[in-house]
Amino acid sequence: MALSNQQIKQVEEVLKNSLRNKFQNYKPEPASMPFHTRLLGKDRMALFSFIHSLNTNFGTSIFEPVALALASTTFKEAKTQATAGTQISEAAQRVIQDIMDDLTAAHSKPNKMDEIEAIRKVAQTGTMKTVKPTKIDIWLKGHDNQLYFFDIKTAKPNKGGFKEFKRTLLEWTACVLAENPKAKINTLIAIPYNPYEPKPYSRWTMAGMLDLENELKVANEFWDFLGGEGTYLQLLDIFELVGVELRPEIDAYFARYNK
Repeated sequence: MALSNQQIKQVEEVLKNSLRNKFQNYKPEPASMPFHTRLLGKDRMALFSFIHSLNTNFGTSIFEPVALALASTTFKEAKTQATAGTQISEAAQRVIQDIMDDLTAAHSKPNKMDEIEAIRKVAQTGTMKTVKPTKIDIWLKGHDNQLYFFDIKTAKPNKGGFKEFKRTLLEWTACVLAENPKAKINTLIAIPYNPYEPKPYSRWTMAGMLDLENELKVANEFWDFLGGEGTYLQLLDIFELVGVELRPEIDAYFARYNK
């Protein structure tokens, strides 16, 4: 399914606005690197610093708004930086801790469907506690009213981070089910691209903590889920075309550092 002209235009505008805003507001790090600068030139060092800065907020400044532009026309409802809820039952917290303990000790393998049902059974049981869960990067509601919450991560997250990621996904589930125990909820990690291409993404590092089938979408799995089959490849083309169009602006910006 090809992206509509509206989706393509929205993605193009997101990219152009993000880069132009970055150029207007970016101030290179004041750190002095005299050997690097003399060897490579001020413009290349400025470019290096710019790319490093861009990488640190690529998720919020580019991936999130692009994902929102795609999903807004394919899902019933879509938003970014949303909240799963503010309440979790004490019983659900205990279930989450038991799940985490079992996975950490390798006493069980991750099974998202079973974990959701275990939380659902106690989601409104006992004292309700006020919590402030991690914000949801991409919040989606399908036309069948299923909920899909995505936590967008860098392409090479630290192995140790998956324990924290897993708890976030379970807490989102508990918050939703505390409000509506019949909700159809899916909570997932999204990794926007595969840094190992053309080799498959190295998933083994997270296999003991995440249900890879139901809690992880990488590269085309994520983008095609949002916009339909073929979206990932179309996105790469759009990024390239916008880069070509903005090349004069990009070159002019960094040429200032050679003066």
